[in-house]
Amino acid sequence: MVVLWRLSSLLVALALVFVPRTHGWSKEGHVLTCRIAQGLLEPEAASAVENLLPDYANGDLSSLCVWPDQIRHWYKYRWTSPLHFIDTPDNACSYEYSRDCHDTNGVKDMCVAGAIQNFTSQLVHYREGTSDRRYNMTEALLFLSHFMGDIHQPMHVGFTTDEGGNTISVRWFRHKSNLHHVWDREIILTALADYYEKNLDSLQEDLVGNFTDGIWFDDVASWEECDDLLTCSNKYANESINLACKWGYKGVEPGQTLADEYFNSRMPIVMKRIAQGGVRLAMILNLVFGDSQHGFAAAS
Repeated sequence: MVVLWRLSSLLVALALVFVPRTHGWSKEGHVLTCRIAQGLLEPEAASAVENLLPDYANGDLSSLCVWPDQIRHWYKYRWTSPLHFIDTPDNACSYEYSRDCHDTNGVKDMCVAGAIQNFTSQLVHYREGTSDRRYNMTEALLFLSHFMGDIHQPMHVGFTTDEGGNTISVRWFRHKSNLHHVWDREIILTALADYYEKNLDSLQEDLVGNFTDGIWFDDVASWEECDDLLTCSNKYANESINLACKWGYKGVEPGQTLADEYFNSRMPIVMKRIAQGGVRLAMILNLVFGDSQHGFAAAS
């Protein structure tokens, strides 16, 4: 049973929050995931999202999708830090919720898959109107949107000892980095610089085109398959650890220089995961906020 963590605090000056080093997809990755999702929302879901966003967001979900990274080290939100990732047994290349979804103290449900389940469950109460004050719906929306990005970053479901590649130092072309950061940001920024003149809109256009009438068109139906929204995050986590083993860790040694071969072979994986995260986030929000809750287990 997923614990429904209660959030009583209000969102305060989110637009002015200091931004530390990111720990999930880069800002660009999270922005793309949320833009893709918002573009796929049905009218009722789109209206709910706009209603939940603070006025200064101007209806743009992507403008606040990095917020959970920005506040994770604040005292009030320090409890959310373990929710951004999953640590699996070294070299197991598998994920099991009961075994792996916990924090370093063994507290259950404290991982990115548990967080997605929790905040999805909270958002279903949006239908009950403003009389239901148990949850902060705006925060639940922002956390869910962010964590759907995180769980699709393959190295966010990585080995325990190396902290999902964070302790594996490498060089990315000519500068120092680590394996986790390569997947968080380096691949995305290199792609933007090499192919899109650093224009995020152009990259977004390509990603959307790839699943609306391009190379991923036939895959979208399978991306959206989900019998129960409260367990489908486990499917996404399993995909990520499999990709981490096959494409993230494979062939990488500490101190190694990763360059063209690694970039060219891994970039399509990164781009597809960003697109999948956006499509699936839209699917969840459409089901939670729409007329039908097919596939949604009763929230407690």
